[in-house]
Amino acid sequence: MLEFKNKKITIMGLGLHGGGLGVAKFLARQGARLTITDLKSRKQLMSTLKELKKFKIKYVLGRHDKNDFKEAAMIIQNPGVPRDSEFLRIAQTNHIPIETDLTLFFKLCPSKNIIGITGTKGKSTTTGLVYEIMKLYKKDAVLGGNIRISPLESLPKIKKDTPVVLELSSWQLEGLGRKKISPRFALVTNVLRDHLNTYDGMTHYASAKALITKFQSRNDIAVFNRDNEYTRVMAKKSKARVFWYTRKNLGEKENGGFIKNGWFKFKEGNKIISVIKLKNVRLIGQHNEENILAAITLSLAMKVPISIIRQAIKKYKGLSGRLELVAIKNGVKFYNDTTATAPDALVAALNSFDKKVVLLAGGTDKKLDFKEAARVIKKKTKHLILFNGTATEKLIRELRRAKFDNEIILADSMSEAFYEAKQMLERGDIFLLSPGAASFGLFINEFDRGDQFNKEVKKFK
Repeated sequence: MLEFKNKKITIMGLGLHGGGLGVAKFLARQGARLTITDLKSRKQLMSTLKELKKFKIKYVLGRHDKNDFKEAAMIIQNPGVPRDSEFLRIAQTNHIPIETDLTLFFKLCPSKNIIGITGTKGKSTTTGLVYEIMKLYKKDAVLGGNIRISPLESLPKIKKDTPVVLELSSWQLEGLGRKKISPRFALVTNVLRDHLNTYDGMTHYASAKALITKFQSRNDIAVFNRDNEYTRVMAKKSKARVFWYTRKNLGEKENGGFIKNGWFKFKEGNKIISVIKLKNVRLIGQHNEENILAAITLSLAMKVPISIIRQAIKKYKGLSGRLELVAIKNGVKFYNDTTATAPDALVAALNSFDKKVVLLAGGTDKKLDFKEAARVIKKKTKHLILFNGTATEKLIRELRRAKFDNEIILADSMSEAFYEAKQMLERGDIFLLSPGAASFGLFINEFDRGDQFNKEVKKFK
């Protein structure tokens, strides 16, 4: 058992949306002697610092001090800290262990039922649905990971058979990979072009996602999307028992979920189960059908009763900021899809509607390709408003190549975007925020962008 009392621990990266807050609270309660260091200023971090005011913590803000990485018993690396940081190298040179909140959690968690879910698109919606299923199955189920919730805070209530559902980003998987840790149950939704501003190409990015199953054993379970080229390669290398999910047909010897004749179905061996009709689910869009199918496949592979799965799916409305219907005002439907931070996610959102939409998109580039997004925008939008940013510049170039003839309105804030939208929205319209780009520059993060959208919807008359 790891001991933290009176240990000198440096937390690198506190962040603004929960990245370092959970692990800081956990270690402070364990009696660790904490130093928290972040390149952001005290003023920038004020909302997070308020949450820690009752604890005795040393802060080094606006900079990092090399001594904090030489004289600590442990370093906690949090989201946003570059993997090639010179300060982490100092810790490695001094043989100081580097952990993350999740590596600590896996080492301390008494439950053997840890479920890890990753992917470029769909991982949050799938994680949310798997959690709802597990919560109906076992009341003490826990949710955490890449959703602004550290599972460390739930440790006291976790028992040997508690289902723990974790959304895992590629960054979090890298931390687990360094410790040779994979969850017992793993699901990969897909690997698509994203985060190429921080990875050296798709092979590098896909290898980070593949870490979710790399250290599994043959007694573990791995669920893969059969319709994605990268996840098919991962499955070939997996030591675990593989289940697929697909919109097409499964092979004769393959197990998993598929869609046929308007039903979500599941096959294991020679047995095929009809789980639920597509028309009985609340989420819209083909991509959400795939997310539901992924959750069904994982849950049935884990032997969750089908009645519980059906009940959870019928109730599930999705997560905030993911193609979320925020309100209907004056006959206009307002959809918040702020977590669509890549062009593929924007395309999926537009294809979820059978009519043309008024689209609010654009932002900061992540070295991604907007050619397909431009083609779909031309086909599926009646009006277009774009936030200024490097991704927007690329998108406009692609729109011109695609001979997009509609006017493009540029905005520097959410309030300006809504002012412009008000001039063009008519009864029966859909107003969709689906940026297809990162939020940095105009917003603190994608959650701030979504919150600002929701506030403007409330004010809309």
